[in-house]
Amino acid sequence: MTQHKSPLAASPLATVPEETPGHGLLAGKKVVVTAAAGTGIGFSAARRAALEGADVLVSDFHERRMYEARDTLAAEFPGQRFEAITCNVQSTSDVDALISGAARTLGRIDVLVNNAGFGGEGELVDMTDEDWDRVLDITLNGTFRATRAALRYFRDVPHNGVIVNNASVLGWRAQRAQAHYAAAKAGVMALTRCSAIEGADFGVRINAIAPSIARHAFLEKSASAELLDELAAKEAFGRAADVWEVAATIAMLASDYTTYLTGEVVSISSQRA
Repeated sequence: MTQHKSPLAASPLATVPEETPGHGLLAGKKVVVTAAAGTGIGFSAARRAALEGADVLVSDFHERRMYEARDTLAAEFPGQRFEAITCNVQSTSDVDALISGAARTLGRIDVLVNNAGFGGEGELVDMTDEDWDRVLDITLNGTFRATRAALRYFRDVPHNGVIVNNASVLGWRAQRAQAHYAAAKAGVMALTRCSAIEGADFGVRINAIAPSIARHAFLEKSASAELLDELAAKEAFGRAADVWEVAATIAMLASDYTTYLTGEVVSISSQRA
């Protein structure tokens, strides 16, 4: 992946490091990742879960790319199990079927990664109700639907579980033409905090990540290279994160290394103070 490094960056951390090897953090776990097709954080989170020893079920609205993601993982990790279920997170019946189907197919669910989201750029003054509603429904309501279905599952099984949500630093930070996406991600943060209190009743830890900027092919299609270069240059390292760096934090939150962490939002950023 090409990294657009700021010409002013002088930090030794401006170069993306080699991916950290797996350490068995999720060995024996059954992990479900939404919006896991393609080249973004979702696929990287699924791959990292596999690298840490998990069996993984990938889900996505795009059926062909979803099965390609599953097959790619199966080829790289031949000793592990990989499954796929199509799901549109805008549909309650789809989401409920995903959780019940994943539990049946994998035998159980230990971790749910709520990665599904939708963004784009749009000035508020020109934004339509449809523009606003689509971003909020996929990004916030989709996370709600999946969290609700997962909590109902964990309520009725004898083992504990983990949910990791994908938020964004835009849940805290103002950025032009991002009112819909920022509002949705701020909602994901609030949902994470409140659902974590209830999830504790069922042995479920719920946390979120808030990446600043992680560059991948899908993001390049939804935002201009100029804007992404500008945002990356503001980071302390003078670069965007690689998706594996985000995925590694998701794996940490899903693992037993964070057993006393719930209701938290972990910022994945190198922002200047």
